[in-house]
Amino acid sequence: MSQSLSCFKAYDVRGRIPDQLNPEIAYRIGRAYAEVIKPQRVAVGYDIRLTSQELKAALAQGLLDSGVDVYDIGQCGTEEIYFAAFAGEVDGHKMDGGIVVTASHNPKDYNGMKFVREGAKPISGDTGLFDIQRLAEQGSFSDATQKGQLHSLDTADAYIAHLLSYVDVAQLKPMKIVVNAGNGGAGDVIDRIESHLPFEFIKVHHQADGNFPNGVPNPLLVENRQPTIDAVQAHKADMGIAWDGDFDRCFFFDENGEFLEGYYVVGLLAEAFLAKSGAANIVHDPRLTWNTIALVEAAGGTAVQSKTGHAFIKERMRKENAVYGGEMSAHHYFRDFAYCDSGMIPWLLVAQLIQQKGLSLSQLVAERVAAYPCSGEINRKVDDAAAVLQKVEQTYCGDALDVDRTDGLSVSFTDWRFSLRMSNTEPVIRLNVESRGDVALMQRKTEELLNLIA
Repeated sequence: MSQSLSCFKAYDVRGRIPDQLNPEIAYRIGRAYAEVIKPQRVAVGYDIRLTSQELKAALAQGLLDSGVDVYDIGQCGTEEIYFAAFAGEVDGHKMDGGIVVTASHNPKDYNGMKFVREGAKPISGDTGLFDIQRLAEQGSFSDATQKGQLHSLDTADAYIAHLLSYVDVAQLKPMKIVVNAGNGGAGDVIDRIESHLPFEFIKVHHQADGNFPNGVPNPLLVENRQPTIDAVQAHKADMGIAWDGDFDRCFFFDENGEFLEGYYVVGLLAEAFLAKSGAANIVHDPRLTWNTIALVEAAGGTAVQSKTGHAFIKERMRKENAVYGGEMSAHHYFRDFAYCDSGMIPWLLVAQLIQQKGLSLSQLVAERVAAYPCSGEINRKVDDAAAVLQKVEQTYCGDALDVDRTDGLSVSFTDWRFSLRMSNTEPVIRLNVESRGDVALMQRKTEELLNLIA
């Protein structure tokens, strides 16, 4: 029976339980994934949400009924499914894909799924996701000659060993680090990695709890940051880290409890990789760029701009063989992690950087924040995003040095620039403004643009 499914988005599946996503729809998605991707072995996992196990079971049944062997890695973060998809192996055979049941930082009555092919290559609207949607909506599937088999797959130890390979563990010294999992999935990984590191972890909202007693795990919300700030200050920690629910993004707080814009972390990590690899390509998004470009070029690398979004960044990184890619939204991508994003690798690298440079985290970024002050991303709900973009373009583009339409509208002048783009999923417009060392100019232009948008 045909059924329209509103849970399919540009890069993944996300919907409210049970009207937009439920076990029957999850089963259909499993059948459709099998027919479109044609895998023999698929790794599956689920996050800490209360509905995730039930949805995972229905998804797995859809795959099994299609003749696919399912390898269940259990409760996990999104990056653990990526790892299983590119590194998981059974009897000499790699996985042909992976699916994790997760809704990341969405409200607790939501759930969803993220999909990859073999080698953890992303599946988005341009690369098969909408074909999966069409088949799932039609609900008419081919009969398999025989059913698949369900197995357990334990990649936990190999995953931890892979994370640790990004740093020189023997050279690390004691540090005090606040870790806030937001009652999402990150706490389990911290517990597993703790014995390998000389760090003292102060654990905040550490236990996984799909009821989200301390609010939805989304550190981009200002109101969610205070517990991390308080713990950093109370314990005089060297830094704080907070994650979203499926921990594919991590957010940093310096030793004073100050929240760090993800933009400056991109520059830090780009510089660190270039110091190790020499000349290499670094991929970045178009929202805030000047600091990243300056650091990459000074270190002998090449900065490559990509459209915003994980599927676009990963595709561009593969094309350019980029060693690292970063988005200001706190997504960080690594060539050695099959070009996928990880919320665990970045904080290990930053901890090592602090020790190598002999500087605090605030000192590491202070010069860059002063050189390229930014507004951070500001979201505004609008009735007609396309009309707002057109109005802004008409107002500013005549005097601009450069206009870039890679992703929305990016306009550069001598001493300042801005990026304005529409959300893919909601009636929201997203603004970012930066300047060359002039905080007052950046603030004035931000206000000017917000007034025009309003």
